[in-house]
Amino acid sequence: MNPLETLAAEATHLQHSFDPTTVFSIGDFGVSQYMVYMVICLALTLIVVLVAAKKLTLVPKNKFINTVEYGYEFVKKDMGEGAIGHGYKKHIPFLATLFFFILISNFVGLIPGSKTPTGTISVTWALAAISFVYFNYWGIKAHGGWGYIKSIAPSGLPKVMVPVIWFFEFISLVLRVLTLAVRLYGNMFAGHMVLGIFALATSVFIQAGIQGDFLMFLPPVGWMALLIAMYALECLVAFLQAYVFTTLSAVYIGLATGEH
Repeated sequence: MNPLETLAAEATHLQHSFDPTTVFSIGDFGVSQYMVYMVICLALTLIVVLVAAKKLTLVPKNKFINTVEYGYEFVKKDMGEGAIGHGYKKHIPFLATLFFFILISNFVGLIPGSKTPTGTISVTWALAAISFVYFNYWGIKAHGGWGYIKSIAPSGLPKVMVPVIWFFEFISLVLRVLTLAVRLYGNMFAGHMVLGIFALATSVFIQAGIQGDFLMFLPPVGWMALLIAMYALECLVAFLQAYVFTTLSAVYIGLATGEH
């Protein structure tokens, strides 16, 4: 078969390999591979945090502990204090949990044969919903129920414009849960698809070369170089998506709790 035809057929199979499948069932409830990896990543996050907290010293000497502490300080200063401002400290545990869980999930997905929980829309929807409930809860706590509803529209508007602006601001508020979920899922799914396509292309053309067409050994050199470059880029994306999701959550907390 032509290597390109083989690649097209394998690409379709690759796409379906990302579909959730039931690994085992608990009664009528099916547990997918993404849920299994979500529990694994949750356990890894818990282990990382507990181990780092247990071994904290005034002057960190362990590289692992130093890295975790740097990550926490990064969340605290850059995302918490920078985006929320006054009263940011009480939100740091939530933001740090989001950041480390998403970061670990993204990097686990880069291990060949593994799945990232953030590669399925159901998990990113859950994360977005948690963030949505969290910042609205603190908004209501800061302003009161009716006060928070009124604060959706900026103050100082002409009275005739308030209902119109409030409506559009409310739609924007509701859409935040959608944008948080889709942005994270879309970036992680697309990145893994691209890595999979480059890996398939390399494998298919190598197999064609082994079967006798030695010219087919040339394209895999380029595919492999692109695969390595994309893998490095995906490592950066894994960090950036955790950063973006957590930063946006912090911004939304700041908007919900601050004075308009």
